[in-house]
Amino acid sequence: MIKTNVNFAREATSLGERIAQNLKYSMGKRISDATPEDIFYALGLAVREFMIDRLFETEERYQNKDVKAMYYLSLEYLIGRSLSNNLINLGMYDLCVDALKNIGISLSDIIETESDAALGNGGLGRLAACFLDSIATLGMPGFGYGINYEFGIFRQKIVNGYQVEQPDYWLREDSPWLIEKADEACIVPLYGRVEIEKDVNGNYKPFWKDWKFIYGIPYDMPIVGYGGQTVNYLRLYSARASNEFDMNIFNSGDYLKAVEQKTTSEVVSKVLYPSDTVDQGKELRVVQQYFLVSCSLRDILRRYSRNHKNLNKLSSKVAIQLNDTHPALAIVELMRILVDENGMTWKQAWNITEATFGYTNHTLLPEAMERWPLSLFERILPRHLQIIYDINERFLKKVSAKWPHDMDRLNRMSIIEEGYAKQVRMAHLSIVGSHSVNGVAALHSELIKTDLVPDFYEMMPEKFNNKTNGVTQRRWLLNVNPELAGLISNTIGDDWITDLYKLRGLEGYTGDEDFTNEFQEIKSRNKERLADYIFDTAHITVNPESLFDIHVKRIHEYKRQLLNIMHIIHQYYCIVEDGLSLKVPKTYIFAGKAAPGYWAAKNIIKLINNVANIVNNDKRVKDQIKVVFLPDYKVSLAAKIIPAADVSEHISTAGKEASGTSNMKFALNGALTIGTLDGANIEIMEEVGAENIFICGLKTEEIDQLIRTNSYHPYGVYEDNNYIRRVMDAFKLDALCQETPGLFNWIFEALVHNGDVYFHLADFESYAETQKKIELEFTEKSKWTEKAILNVARIGKFSSDRTISEYADDIWGIKRY
Repeated sequence: MIKTNVNFAREATSLGERIAQNLKYSMGKRISDATPEDIFYALGLAVREFMIDRLFETEERYQNKDVKAMYYLSLEYLIGRSLSNNLINLGMYDLCVDALKNIGISLSDIIETESDAALGNGGLGRLAACFLDSIATLGMPGFGYGINYEFGIFRQKIVNGYQVEQPDYWLREDSPWLIEKADEACIVPLYGRVEIEKDVNGNYKPFWKDWKFIYGIPYDMPIVGYGGQTVNYLRLYSARASNEFDMNIFNSGDYLKAVEQKTTSEVVSKVLYPSDTVDQGKELRVVQQYFLVSCSLRDILRRYSRNHKNLNKLSSKVAIQLNDTHPALAIVELMRILVDENGMTWKQAWNITEATFGYTNHTLLPEAMERWPLSLFERILPRHLQIIYDINERFLKKVSAKWPHDMDRLNRMSIIEEGYAKQVRMAHLSIVGSHSVNGVAALHSELIKTDLVPDFYEMMPEKFNNKTNGVTQRRWLLNVNPELAGLISNTIGDDWITDLYKLRGLEGYTGDEDFTNEFQEIKSRNKERLADYIFDTAHITVNPESLFDIHVKRIHEYKRQLLNIMHIIHQYYCIVEDGLSLKVPKTYIFAGKAAPGYWAAKNIIKLINNVANIVNNDKRVKDQIKVVFLPDYKVSLAAKIIPAADVSEHISTAGKEASGTSNMKFALNGALTIGTLDGANIEIMEEVGAENIFICGLKTEEIDQLIRTNSYHPYGVYEDNNYIRRVMDAFKLDALCQETPGLFNWIFEALVHNGDVYFHLADFESYAETQKKIELEFTEKSKWTEKAILNVARIGKFSSDRTISEYADDIWGIKRY
């Protein structure tokens, strides 16, 4: 059940007329000639009118009260599709259904024509999108800043089982949600040199000179909160070449060079995450990051200056959150602006800067902690490198004062990493330059303090805190699973839409026959829809009554899709060699992308597809197992998959996953989790009850003990366990890749002989036994459904509304207006 907002009811009755007017006067089309894509764009423009009216009202409300605002800096925003979400939050969904029905068009068909906004890659970007929804729903002044990428990470195709990357040109057609604001363009300086000169007062100061520059053109995407009372925006910047610079070259007679310079400048916003495996890619990544922070800070300070004459009170009116280390240069850029452009003393500027910034850490993996060569900064941002040295020198003096003569500690804590090629540690810069450092799950936040940066925690414990992630229930239940949302609202009311803790009211209905039957029927219909999609896209027939075991996320060795597929191989051999039968038929569904340069992850995708081909076509299996890999995982595909899950897989090596948010989305939609005690799985278990989740594998402290004592010997596990040996020998003996011998030998070597760094073999037996338990419990339909209902009922903590309220109270100091 989706509420209609009465404030829009009278205006929305003319929605059909607005669509027709947009088709005619904005697009030059008759309704009779319009394609579904045309209808989508015309409808989007009509809906945007309502959003802009509320955007202006919201801005006026903030301006009149001179509010403190938060600005979220992120290189990723995995927005997905916006039409249905905007209609739901505006309370116009049913009105739109009726308006389109009058002209013979189905809204659901129009929704399917919208491209996913390819502005992110995974959990980092999806979290940012959930946060923006919650901030607006809570009526808080909070705005996102990012880059308006023309091409997303990539569009994934599967060819002969292999991942093939193709350009994801999501902006091939205009988006009705993006509003160009060319009059608010920013100039972004790059390269050049620094000279020491006298200022107007005769003091010697550094001056950044002879820089080249590009323009940042802002595009605003309105973000409407549920109920439509607050509309904030996400401001995205596109890079444009400097006309003056290009014309100088042009006028000198070198037309081709002028075109080349323009193309080089504008590549900054072409693609998300260009490869950093080569120097050219590293340079582009650093330029992208500075482009984002330079544009963002210019705009933030422009907004601040509407009501304030100087920057002395900046931190009392502005909070800036760094979503991981990608925007860490904002700390340096603000110092440059305050000191170089506004004449502040270093101490005054630093106090303002530190009080303004907060930093969210998203990873414990050392290889994911950004480091950039000093040589890049010397060439691209010479003045910023000087400031980084100054920040580091002052910080290390404080370290030395606390721990005199401790050179090892100084080296560990320095922002500059020494070595043959010195590098800037962006995480250290983020910690030093922020007043708050938070992890995204309780375990993760503890590991930051004890394992990742213990020296920093020992020195500045007051900075460190936890903010467990959450997801927005408007997108991940109300939008993607409208039948279940309707059942819930009809049963306990719809207050859960803005207060997810209200789902606790469902606990009293676990024994209600009518509610339980309808809950089961909704899950069955969602599974049937997914089965149809699998047949249409992957040409595999799956049984909707089978147990849908779903593993969808970025492909990475620590996320252990490999452990899952090893178990499937084990089950396959138990059926075809040992003559065993499963308690229930199972459909294993995988989806996710591997980074283009991550060979092992791409090979795991090939392995999954090879196993699928073998299992699905072996008549001896008798359809007890089906394996499916769905290509091009994105928000719109997740919306089809998540409501259909019986079991969701979150089996990362304990201590490696920061949080995870897909685990929250699945539980919210009535799936049971199989997972390790890692990330947010721990807190989910605490909320839903240990009896309503399936936990397996070693704990973080057990893994740490094995590593410290050097007592894990995977070859011994291989020798002692017949089932494991049979699976591993399949890799060694090419049983799964007869057409390409040796393809999966690396798995045998990595796991048996080279340390098994992600503890696949160590956790295999526990994982397999837990899967047996799942199969047995799935046969008891009423008991299973009770567990699923309790997962929904007890998941209230994991709303991003709760997360944002904690950020607002503890870090940002912003309020509802």
